Amino acid sequence: MGISHYIKEIGRGKDGARALGRVQTVDLMGQILDQQVSDLELGAFCLAMRIKGETPEEMAGFLDAVYARLQRVQTQGAPAVVLPSYNGARKLPVLSPLLALLLAREGVAVVLHGTATEDKRVSSQAVLAELGIKPSAPSPTVQAGELLFVPTGALNPGLERLLSVRRVVGLRNPGHSLVKLMNPCDNHALVVSSYTHPEYLHSMSATFALTGQHALLLRGTEGESVADARRTPAMDVFKNGQTLRVQAPQEGPLAQVPDLPGTDAAATAAYIRRVLALDLPVPAPIALQVQHILNEVKA
Repeated sequence: MGISHYIKEIGRGKDGARALGRVQTVDLMGQILDQQVSDLELGAFCLAMRIKGETPEEMAGFLDAVYARLQRVQTQGAPAVVLPSYNGARKLPVLSPLLALLLAREGVAVVLHGTATEDKRVSSQAVLAELGIKPSAPSPTVQAGELLFVPTGALNPGLERLLSVRRVVGLRNPGHSLVKLMNPCDNHALVVSSYTHPEYLHSMSATFALTGQHALLLRGTEGESVADARRTPAMDVFKNGQTLRVQAPQEGPLAQVPDLPGTDAAATAAYIRRVLALDLPVPAPIALQVQHILNEVKA
């Protein structure tokens, strides 16, 4: 069938473009995930959506299409937390693996999924490799107290292809929001998500409210789902269409800054080992985030 008729609607520029309905976006994203569109069509879709911006209803439809095609992670009924990790480290170490391991130590089943979308950043996967944690096997299962890393391609190859467009055009597309909104587990899970710019706070909040997902949203470290180790950000919980602010942002000057490693994967892994061994304290913002997550999954 193709997606050219959808591109005509969304590709008329910022002021002339029309938003698609949920049924239309399910079909559109379904064709993309099934890899039934050409590279040219895929690039046109990504650029058109970048200019137009996504509505919550469009994102809900995209999510519907993703959920119909995901290779689900089996949780065996354990309380589960989902940590998307796609931005990586630019100026600060990527501490998403630390957050994941702290939660697993508390008996939570943790699913960290991601793929490197930029060559110049250090990914969580690189840090996990330094910690001896390998990607999951096919048909993954996670148990209570375990951290499972699932590459995006194992969840859906078409989704990984959509994300890879960034390497060519240098711009984000709806796939980068999708992976931060989705729950890849076979059962209920808390999605810990993050945004980079204020406009995404509003769009992601509206999508979580519309879809009724259980999520914790914050402005994470350089787009990662872990709190900035230097300053506590605001944290909002979404559940059954309702929103609750569970953590106010830290205001004023910083009294002290934790001694953090560089962005190198080996240095980050060494730092994480020392924190887990209690040789170094857990940065206060991350400790607060862990507590808020535990309050949600163990309620």
